[in-house]
Amino acid sequence: MTDKRNIFEDVSEQVSGKADASAAKKTKKPARRAIAGWLIGLFILVGLMIAIGGMTRLTDSGLSITEWKPITGAIPPLNVADWMSEFDLYKATPEYELVNSTMTLAEFKGIYWWEWGHRFLGRFVGLFWAVGFFWFLLRGVIPAGWTGRMVLVGALGGLQGAVGWWMVASGLTGRMVDVASYRLAIHLGLAFVILGLIAWYVMELRREPGDLLQARRRRESGLMRLATILAAVLFAQVLLGALVAGIDAGRSFPTWPSMAGEFLPSESFGYTPLWTNFFENPALVQFNHRLLGYLVFFMGFFVWLKARKSAVVSVRGSFAVMMLMMLAQVVLGIITVLYLARVDVAITHQIGAVVLFVLILRARFQAAYPVEQKIKRG
Repeated sequence: MTDKRNIFEDVSEQVSGKADASAAKKTKKPARRAIAGWLIGLFILVGLMIAIGGMTRLTDSGLSITEWKPITGAIPPLNVADWMSEFDLYKATPEYELVNSTMTLAEFKGIYWWEWGHRFLGRFVGLFWAVGFFWFLLRGVIPAGWTGRMVLVGALGGLQGAVGWWMVASGLTGRMVDVASYRLAIHLGLAFVILGLIAWYVMELRREPGDLLQARRRRESGLMRLATILAAVLFAQVLLGALVAGIDAGRSFPTWPSMAGEFLPSESFGYTPLWTNFFENPALVQFNHRLLGYLVFFMGFFVWLKARKSAVVSVRGSFAVMMLMMLAQVVLGIITVLYLARVDVAITHQIGAVVLFVLILRARFQAAYPVEQKIKRG
């Protein structure tokens, strides 16, 4: 004969079972805020990578490490013999033979540490991504549809490492004393793509899916399209800036608004074949960078005027902040020219481009997903 169970035991077990199921469900809830925090950390690291990469170029340090060793290269020289070995490898490069033949070991260490720091940070960024991604993946808390996005960021980071070595390799043969400027432009452009993706993902993750769905109904499509065009034009300007840095064109024509008394320098098309002037002639490369800079500014001003008509305060505010940064970046560009691309000024100008790019994306996001605005009753 089976014992009869107490009705209160049944209820207790049901309640306990529901509680356990509820607790299990909570542990599997998508960790949107935690993932956003991880991506913010990744964003800061990539931004730092861009800044250190800029310093590496401005200090002519990019060719100081002549080998690509993804694992063992993380360990710097630890004794005099190691340093001499690295220095001997550098002495075999065209840059040393044609430009730095009088360089001392102490001076070599100065440029070596910039390049080593840039590469080490790149390795750390990859590790930071991998640890975060697999932590969230194994816990099963990645929101639906986001796994592929995270993999994309990691894959682009890996590609960036390969592009970085492809860029460095261009300056180690022939009579090259710098990396190829177009490869530098690809390297920097890819960094901006990665940074832009991360910034957009963070903005999405910090809003709930239901909120975003509702916000799409209030979307200001016209402003969103204008912001998209503005971001694309600024991206082109960033690529031109990389060409300027790649051939040290920023240290030519330290006058503004004219270029040595001319609107378009007379030597702008002096190279043959003709197309090489757009990539290798300092006069034309700097002229194009200036001209596109004016276009970006006036486009930004036009978009800002359009945004002022928005009924949403957050939309107007985001475009206003963007416009203030646009003005600051133009001023920084002029100062950079006048000071012959002095290192501190030039790196501030590059960081300004990062900030402006992100602010344009932020303004675009606000136009795409306007925050619900409550009307106060008097």
